[in-house]
Amino acid sequence: MPQEYSVSPQGYVNGSDLLLYVATKAIGHCSTHTATFNSETKDRAVKPLAANSRTSSFWKRKGVVGLSIQVQTEGLRFYNEEEFGFKDLLDAWKTGQPVQLKLCERENDQSPYLVGSFVISSLEENAPAQDDASYKATFDNDGPPDTLDPSRIDPSPLVNGSPT
Repeated sequence: MPQEYSVSPQGYVNGSDLLLYVATKAIGHCSTHTATFNSETKDRAVKPLAANSRTSSFWKRKGVVGLSIQVQTEGLRFYNEEEFGFKDLLDAWKTGQPVQLKLCERENDQSPYLVGSFVISSLEENAPAQDDASYKATFDNDGPPDTLDPSRIDPSPLVNGSPT
C-alpha cells in the first residue's frame, strides 16, 4: 500500500495563496486584501507607592476594553464577473445588511481561519481614463467572529494522514 504524504509549503507566504470570500464566492479579480485586528485600549494612571520614586507615575498601564476586525480589499472591475465583484458588493452595500466574510488559505478553503458577520462600511470605485477601473471595499465586524482560529493559518504537515 503506497504511503500518502502531504507537505506544507515552506518559506514565505505568497499573498496569492490567501483568499477572501463574501458568502460562498471569492472576491473577484482581487489584487489585495488586508485584515486588521484592533484593540481598543484604556490608559490607567495610578499614584505610585510611597516607597517608589515620583517618576514611576510617568508610566501608565493599558487595559483592553474592546476588540474589532476590519477587512479591506481592492480589486479590478471585470466584465461578466463570475466571482463576487463590484456589482455584487454594491448590491450588498445598498441593503445595509451584514455579509459573511471568510478568510482562508487557498488550499484550506474548507477550514477558514476567520469567519464572521461584517458590514460594508465603505465602497469606492476608481475609474481613471485609459486605465483599469478598480474598486476598494472596507468591512467592519458585526459582533464577535464565528471563527477566529490561528491554528488554521499554517496547519501542520500531514505524514501518512496524521499530523507530524
